[in-house]
Amino acid sequence: MRLWSLHPKYLDSKGLVALWREGLLARAVLTGETKGYTKHPQINRFKIQDQPILFLDTYLFHVYTEATSARGYNFNLEKIGVNRTSRQIPVTSGQISYELKHLQMKLKKRDPDKYRTIKDLRGGKSLIQLNPVFELIPGDIEPWEKIK
Repeated sequence: MRLWSLHPKYLDSKGLVALWREGLLARAVLTGETKGYTKHPQINRFKIQDQPILFLDTYLFHVYTEATSARGYNFNLEKIGVNRTSRQIPVTSGQISYELKHLQMKLKKRDPDKYRTIKDLRGGKSLIQLNPVFELIPGDIEPWEKIK
């Protein structure tokens, strides 16, 4: 499971669809609808929020918006709640750099055209966008990340 901190616009079609599915799985974990993945480290950053479902629904809403408005996909908005938050979850600059490199490696193999559009991006507030539920802070790779 990969719940990207990066803005979903950087994902290729396979990555965007997978993100939606995995986000819905994370939601099922947080609502107690499944027993699997309950200790998955990427879910923890939502789980520790005072309203985990609200934050995850906000995250998924941004994925939904990219998929439907920007790409014409037909994701079902009814699968997530209707409430959103403007509050943000902090994510470190080291994490963003790690995710960007990870995505670039995936796209280089899987979708060379999409790779070319992001190959020159660098981590940093002015150079790369995050899913709007996240706020960039200084720091190393997040402790929950499983480094490959």
